[in-house]
Amino acid sequence: MSRASLLGNAVEHFAKNGIGDASLRSIATSIGTSHRMLIYHFGSREGLLAEVVRTVEQQQRDLLADLGESQRPVAEQAEEFWRRVTEAALVYGPLFFELSAHAMQDLPHTESLKADLINVWLPPLTELCLRAGLPPEEAPAYARLGLAASRGLLFDLLLTGDRAGVDEASALLNRLFTLPVQ
Repeated sequence: MSRASLLGNAVEHFAKNGIGDASLRSIATSIGTSHRMLIYHFGSREGLLAEVVRTVEQQQRDLLADLGESQRPVAEQAEEFWRRVTEAALVYGPLFFELSAHAMQDLPHTESLKADLINVWLPPLTELCLRAGLPPEEAPAYARLGLAASRGLLFDLLLTGDRAGVDEASALLNRLFTLPVQ
């Protein structure tokens, strides 16, 4: 089985079963391979989990790009993106935040993940800010603010389970980004 197939199966496995504290052996059994194949391709359980996070993050950026190609208003695109990202966060969020903490500690299994947590999000989010009518000189700062605030709201959701409150705060954030700039 190829690395890509194993990774796809692992993402699907975690989407169905959550992350939990499954061993590499039990993950391998669930996705129809051996733990040795996972070690060969990913180095460790943590390496596999880091690749799962990178894959889910890429899927979310692809969704953002797809929504950006639609003719719908930017506010509707942002609302749809938020809805889909929160659904994914309910499954992958704990893993995302755990591995983000590992990346902050420079743990080896997060070396390739670290670059994907912030910097790859800024160009498409800056483009979204420009489409929303924000000034080009301010769009990068708005993009970073939007990413940080959204991640904070996802963290809030995972800790409190208050979907309505978090959705309300996200809607407010979207409105703030569409206010006329002074």
